[in-house]
Amino acid sequence: MRPFTYERASTVDDALARIGPDAVFLAGGTNLVDHLRLGIRSAARVVDVSRLPFAEVARRPDGGLVIGAGVRNSDLAAHPLVREQFPFLTQAIVAGASGQLRNMATTGGNLLQRTRCVYFQDLTTPCNKREPGTGCSAAEGFGRYNAILGTSPACVAVHPSDLCVPLAALDAEVVVAGPGGPRRIPFGEFHRLPGDRPELDTTLDPAELITAVEIPPLPFAVRSRYRKVRERASYAFALVSVAAAVDVRDGVVQDVRLALGGVAHRPYRARVAEAALRGQPATADRFRTAIEQELAAAEPGEQNRFKVPLVRNTVVAVLSELTSGGAR
Repeated sequence: MRPFTYERASTVDDALARIGPDAVFLAGGTNLVDHLRLGIRSAARVVDVSRLPFAEVARRPDGGLVIGAGVRNSDLAAHPLVREQFPFLTQAIVAGASGQLRNMATTGGNLLQRTRCVYFQDLTTPCNKREPGTGCSAAEGFGRYNAILGTSPACVAVHPSDLCVPLAALDAEVVVAGPGGPRRIPFGEFHRLPGDRPELDTTLDPAELITAVEIPPLPFAVRSRYRKVRERASYAFALVSVAAAVDVRDGVVQDVRLALGGVAHRPYRARVAEAALRGQPATADRFRTAIEQELAAAEPGEQNRFKVPLVRNTVVAVLSELTSGGAR
């Protein structure tokens, strides 16, 4: 048993005043509590922010959404505005974890999930993410789940979230409060690639608190899909996943949003493929060519080489379904 003090914040300012080098924020706790038990994370103080007023989903005046950081995953998946405007958000949430975990997990906490790399969670093995400078056991060890895009010699771990993949496709913004006041972080800048600092998962300052996620309007996202490919039907993280929304008129791709999960240290926006598809015929051959251009930068190992054709085939299947005429 590792002793710590438990404190409950009553306001955002109260929460920020309580945080420090020896303290952590607690919301749903579905990832943090595991890490405290395993010894991956330690804290002298746990500051509970679950009672702060961030549990609502609201429509913005421009038609986008404001999702409070404290909204439970199950509530977000079931919300009528989410199901109507951004169905792939609902699909992604339902594809993750169990019903019990979704009832506890929060939107803000989902963004801050840490990798499920087996070496990160095994205190007997070197891991640059857990102990900087010790080495990356996954690079030469069991590599089936490793990243294939944006890796570095210091880390080949992947980001575990399902929800974050469609959020990346939607150009969401993360709203945070901190000692310097509120700020907004574009979703594409919130999570980091490993570089030489794999211990840093995000650009969030330790003294900052996520208060909301905002999604700008995207009318064609009503026609969106999330596909998760995994080794079993439930309780499994993605080998690869695809979040896609596409606007097709007269057989031509007017606009498209495409993001990948299970392939990188952060939710991976496939901007090369998007650019290659705009203005092109909505055909399987074009979809395949576009994602192959994106995957030209992939650097798989022997054990995860299968991810390259798996991503390609999944993207082609999802985009083909969305443009078949009856998809919703």
